[in-house]
Amino acid sequence: MANSSLRTAYGEELVEQGKTNKNIVALEADLGKSTMSCLFQAAYPERYFEMSIAEANMASTAAGLALTGKIPFINSFAVFSTGRCYDQLRQTIGIAGLNVKVCGSSAGLSDYGDGSTHQSIEDMSLMRGIPGMTVLVPADAVETRKMVRAMVKNPGPMYIRINRNDLPVLTAEEGEYQIGKLCTMREGKDAVVFANGVMVSKALEAAEELAKSGVSVKVVNVGTLKPLDRQGVIAAVKGTKAVVTAEEHSVIGGLGSAIAEALRLETNIPLDFVGIEDEYGTSAQNYAELLTHYGLTAEAIAGKASSLLKNK
Repeated sequence: MANSSLRTAYGEELVEQGKTNKNIVALEADLGKSTMSCLFQAAYPERYFEMSIAEANMASTAAGLALTGKIPFINSFAVFSTGRCYDQLRQTIGIAGLNVKVCGSSAGLSDYGDGSTHQSIEDMSLMRGIPGMTVLVPADAVETRKMVRAMVKNPGPMYIRINRNDLPVLTAEEGEYQIGKLCTMREGKDAVVFANGVMVSKALEAAEELAKSGVSVKVVNVGTLKPLDRQGVIAAVKGTKAVVTAEEHSVIGGLGSAIAEALRLETNIPLDFVGIEDEYGTSAQNYAELLTHYGLTAEAIAGKASSLLKNK
């Protein structure tokens, strides 16, 4: 599997969409060369607004632009684009249902060198808690491009979570992204792993490893965390004996919580989480080192699935 940059895919697709839709504008909080909104700046400088390190003002300005019919994309690291302007996202953009798109770049632990202050391990929880906010988590560069197109096409406030590192390309080039639709990456009958972001590739690795011992695992990519296809989740687990969720996020309020909520009325389906426990991130020499440190690995997923099946 070839690796590709989600950040570059995001910036390039924003430029591509800007060719035909003149209402698209971009706002940046002094991190354009990292979020890759700088590509939009180079292509359409008259539609690019550098807001400096003032995320709250950026969100408020985006709200005003949305009221004039523009489609503003606001950009920063995920920890800042969700946390530093949460009041504006909720009070101004969310309550009014404005057509503002929020890019949370360098999400999760992917900014491995800058430590806890720059690592967003609670952003999905914050965003899915805002009524009416769509939350998207691409697994690779191809899905990132498709999601950007869908964000432009569909109205309302939306959040997209972008990984800083190159990730394996797993999804197909063909077709449009349908917000809310689950994507089965691998069929299986014994257990189901629901994953998103970088953890989709880890889940596929785990399924491949478990297959060697005769365990059949279904892998479902939950690219849309919200709105979550509850009936699709229930259908995916039907007939299986165990469910595992895998996310590069706190186990509080993210994918695991969403799947547990979806299955709350179902019985006899053991469920366990692979994610970050109630703690902050930290600095490391590289991204892989951090994923291992926090147990975000194929081995951890396989271990959770095996344990649930053994105790079934």
